[in-house]
Amino acid sequence: MRLGLLLAIAAALCSCRGGSQPAATTELPELALLSSLPIAFGENFGLDQGRSPLLGDLEGQYRVIPVDGPEQLKPGGLLLAAQPQALTAERLVALDRWVRDGGRLVLLADPALRFESSRPLGDRFRPPLRYPDTGLLKHWGVVLDDGVDGRVEASATDLGRGIRLEASGLGSLTRAGGACTLSPTRAVARCRIGKGYATIVADADFALSAEPEQRAAVVALLNELSDGR
Repeated sequence: MRLGLLLAIAAALCSCRGGSQPAATTELPELALLSSLPIAFGENFGLDQGRSPLLGDLEGQYRVIPVDGPEQLKPGGLLLAAQPQALTAERLVALDRWVRDGGRLVLLADPALRFESSRPLGDRFRPPLRYPDTGLLKHWGVVLDDGVDGRVEASATDLGRGIRLEASGLGSLTRAGGACTLSPTRAVARCRIGKGYATIVADADFALSAEPEQRAAVVALLNELSDGR
């Protein structure tokens, strides 16, 4: 498949090219990246469209490995899933099993994505305007609310551990059982799932921000899980 081939090429480039990452790339912890957003490469899957600012931030601390499904994840690994495309039932089961077996996930699930895609509506590679939840979140103990209220959050206490998020149009989450803790504004849920953990954020646009302070929240949330709970 064209997408799978491009992911493999992107993974190789992410592992070997320069930038802000240290020279000893092999010593960096691995981070799997599953996303419909132009993070690892551009919307047209061109590898010559410049580096995503977030990718540069991530590569400063991780060896980024783009994946297109949970079957490519290593046991007990770390995954950033940023507004991913809808997964098949088999892949949803596989992702759930991966987390329960000790995987660590940061999921950016936006209920109203504001990113302006150049791809037409109906294009299967266009980032979904709403996170395509098919019951997995409720299975983990939270529900993504339908709308956003245009809030601008700038609260270190909301995310904890000094993590600061500034974003307009944040969504919100509601508990539905399970072992999840919601932030005060319900924009973030931290869930213990079996032996693993999932941090769910009801926004994805901030990951593409030109403001380093907003993208820093993504890295900080990953570091939180990478450092252990």
